[in-house]
Amino acid sequence: MDPMSHRHAPLLTLLLALGTVPSLGSADARVRLGELLPAHPWQASANAEGREVVVVYSHDCGDLGALWQAVLDSDLPVRAVNAEGTPSPAPAGLNPWRGDGATAFARALKVSAYPTVLLVQGDRILNAWEGDFTGKLE
Repeated sequence: MDPMSHRHAPLLTLLLALGTVPSLGSADARVRLGELLPAHPWQASANAEGREVVVVYSHDCGDLGALWQAVLDSDLPVRAVNAEGTPSPAPAGLNPWRGDGATAFARALKVSAYPTVLLVQGDRILNAWEGDFTGKLE
């Protein structure tokens, strides 16, 4: 099967895959669930009951292809935040937020590892995961 073919990954499958891959056990999120997002330049989405996925990443995350594909397959709106000053690409169709504001956003969240994936509703953090993604959504 073509790894870039479009599949729909239910949100629960995405979150379970991010949270249960054995090599991810050392990821230690400091992002606080239930808190509001720090200041950002976008409005909360009206789609998916206001749920969105926010991916906070930096230039030294390595290959994020599998993570981007899993996030895009969730069929939720996706926000890309490229922190720490060195531009790094995001998938076609996503316009990453970059610069000092993006880095301040990541630091206000108290991100302990890049990439960090947030499930948000409105501006409230529902779930968070930090670390390297090596799993498959199958």
